[in-house]
Amino acid sequence: MSRFPIRLRLTLAFAIAMAIVLAATGAFVYFRVSSALDEAVNESLDNRLADASVRARESTTTPPLRREEEAFTEFIPAGRSSSVLSAAELQEAKADTLEVERGRIARVDGPLRIRAQEIDNGRLTVVAGTTLGDRNDALRQLLAALLIVAPIALLLSSGLGYWLSRAALRPVEEMRIEAAAISGEDPGRRLHPGEAHDEITRLGETLNQMLDRLEGAITRERSFVADASHELRTPLALMKAELDLALRKPRTGPELEEALRSASAETDRLVRLAEDLLVLAQADDGRLPLHRDDLSAAALLASVQQAFQARADATGRTIQTDAANGVALTGDRLRLEQALGNLVDNALRHGSGEVSLSALDRNGQVELHVVDQGQGFPPDFLPRAFERFGRADDARTSGGAGLGLALAAAIAEAHEGSAHAANRDGGGADVWLSIPKS
Repeated sequence: MSRFPIRLRLTLAFAIAMAIVLAATGAFVYFRVSSALDEAVNESLDNRLADASVRARESTTTPPLRREEEAFTEFIPAGRSSSVLSAAELQEAKADTLEVERGRIARVDGPLRIRAQEIDNGRLTVVAGTTLGDRNDALRQLLAALLIVAPIALLLSSGLGYWLSRAALRPVEEMRIEAAAISGEDPGRRLHPGEAHDEITRLGETLNQMLDRLEGAITRERSFVADASHELRTPLALMKAELDLALRKPRTGPELEEALRSASAETDRLVRLAEDLLVLAQADDGRLPLHRDDLSAAALLASVQQAFQARADATGRTIQTDAANGVALTGDRLRLEQALGNLVDNALRHGSGEVSLSALDRNGQVELHVVDQGQGFPPDFLPRAFERFGRADDARTSGGAGLGLALAAAIAEAHEGSAHAANRDGGGADVWLSIPKS
C-alpha cells in the first residue's frame, strides 16, 4: 500500500469510509422503512381483528369466512377446526393473541400475517389475516434502489475525494518543484510556504529553516576548506623552499642540518594541523573517543604546567597552578590535557606575563581556567573566539592555525561541557572550560 501515491491512498481511504457510511445509512433506511411497514400491517390487522370481534359479538350466529384479494376473516366456534390454523395454534390463541405467518391460502395472495384471538369466554375464536405482498414489494424496490444508488454515490464521492486530495496536495507538489530547483549554485533560494497558516505553511517554513541551516553549513564548510588549504599551503611552501634551496648548490653540513631542521619543524606543524583537523572531524560526527576516569584537577593542571614549563622559561615567563584540594572531575585525561595545552599555547603565543592555571568547583561543574596578563582579546573577536581558523588578525600574521580554541571547545562539548572566553578587568584574557564533575 505504501508504494501507491499518497493521492491514491487518500482516495482509497475516503472511498472505504464512504462505503461504510453508505452501507450503514442504507441499512438504517431499509430497516426503518421495514419497521414502519410492519407497524402499518400490524395496525391494519388490529383494526380488522377488532371489527371482526364486534361483528361476532353482535351476531347470534357464527359469521361466515370472508376472503378478499389481500385479506380474510374467519370465525371458529369452540371445538371446530380452522382452515388456516392448526389445532395447536388454536389452543395457543386461547391463552393470548396469536400471530403467525403463512405462505398463502386459497383465494388470498400470500404471504400472509395472521392474528387469532378468543372471545366470549372461549365461545368463538376470531382469525384475521392480511397479505404481506405490498410490504415485501416495497422493501424489494427500496433494496434495489439502494443497490443502484449506493454504488453511483460511492463512485461520485470517490471522484470528489480524489479531486479534493489533488487540490490539497497541489501546494506540496509546487513546493517539491521549487525544492528540486534549489542547488549548491543558488543556496539562498527558498520555498514559498503560502499564507494559509496551515500544516503546508508550517512544512514550508520548517524546510526553509532546514535550508538556512544547510546554507550555513555549506558556507562554513567552504570557509573551512579554504582556511585548511591556506594553512596546509604555507608549511608545504616553506618546506619546498627550504629543500629547493638546499639542493640548488652544494651546502655545508651545518647548512644542510639547518634546512632539515626547518623542514622538520614545518612537518611537525603539518602533523599537528592534521591531528587537530581529525579531532574536529570526529567531534562533528559525535565519534570523538573518550576514555573517562576520575581525575584530580590539581594533577591535571600540574601535568599541563610541566609540559609547557620549558617553553615558558625560554621566553622568561612563568606558569603557576592553583587548584583547591579535593576538586575532582570525570573525563578523558589526554583529551583534557590537549585542550588545556592549546589554551596555554595560545596564552604563551599571544599573551604576556605570567600564565595562571586554576580549577574551581562551581554549581556541579569544574571550571578549568587559563589566565594571562597580556592585552586580552579584541572586543569584536570575543563572539567568534572559538570558531575554527578564527584569529584576531585576519591577515594571518601570527603563528598557529587558529584551531586551538576551537579544538578546546570541541573537547569540552564532547565532555558535555562548554568553553568560554573573557577579558579581565585588570588586563589579560581568561579562557576556561566548564566540565561536569561526573
